[in-house]
Amino acid sequence: QVQLVESGGGLVQPGGSLRLSCAASGFTLDYDAIGWFRQAPGKEREGVSCISSSDGSTYYADSVKGRFTISRDNAKNTVYLQMNNLKPEDPAVYYCAASNRITSAQAMGVITMIAGWYDYWGQGTQVTVSS
Repeated sequence: QVQLVESGGGLVQPGGSLRLSCAASGFTLDYDAIGWFRQAPGKEREGVSCISSSDGSTYYADSVKGRFTISRDNAKNTVYLQMNNLKPEDPAVYYCAASNRITSAQAMGVITMIAGWYDYWGQGTQVTVSS
């Protein structure tokens, strides 16, 4: 059974940091691109970042560029999202998703921020930013 499980969410003050994890079971991440998305109440789900498996390239939404870093540890079958300098606009439920159709995050760019390109989704983890 294919499963993605996010963890690492929580409450942090503005300017603080969190590291989210996306652990896969039932398949290996070696062959899939992994994307992070977020959805705040009353808003549409938006892409945050993507990392591809074939070339290890990454893509970031402008809203998080320079603050968030995506990485993967294939030995642990896990992808991480390091979030620094969290802002009041960052709170949301964060989801990870897997795609075997995204070949290069760098080459495909903004396409990797489209939810329809992903086939498997986790249940999400809540991130709250508040003083």
